Amino acid sequence: MSRIGKRELLIKENNNVTLENDILLVKGPKGELKLNIPNDVVVKIEDNIISVNSDKEEKDSMVGTINSHIENMLIGVSEGYQKGMEIVGVGYRFNVQGNTVNISAGYSHPVKLEVPTGLEVEGVSNTEIIIKGIDKQLVGEFAANIRKIRKPEPYKGKGIRYKGEIVRRKEGKKASK
Repeated sequence: MSRIGKRELLIKENNNVTLENDILLVKGPKGELKLNIPNDVVVKIEDNIISVNSDKEEKDSMVGTINSHIENMLIGVSEGYQKGMEIVGVGYRFNVQGNTVNISAGYSHPVKLEVPTGLEVEGVSNTEIIIKGIDKQLVGEFAANIRKIRKPEPYKGKGIRYKGEIVRRKEGKKASK
């Protein structure tokens, strides 16, 4: 079994964790999340400590995964997750209007994306946004979908990138001479 699977998770005093019919429910001040536990994985909750084990040795691979998912849920309902995005390029900009994000990224039309339920998008400026939510996977997936619209290119660095992402630059044609 992996070391991640062996660690015990501490339940904070403002979180509430219940396990019923192989469904783990985590409630906290920011909201609640559910996780379906596979049949061969055993989750025990004792004295504000969560431990994850397996019935069969061939299913030990799921123990670390489930342990990480539970930890992400505990952090999400108490603190939440956020991901910063920035857009670089002449005329490139974000525009957040209610539940939609309009992205001008050099195409002939603005790209409109609906914000999934459970997420909140905040426009810092017209070149920066912050995606907030309690589900780490949902925050990361929506950020990846935004980045997919116009990935940063290596010659001028134009495109949509994560906040703090370093784009490796290339020289171009003049380097070959």
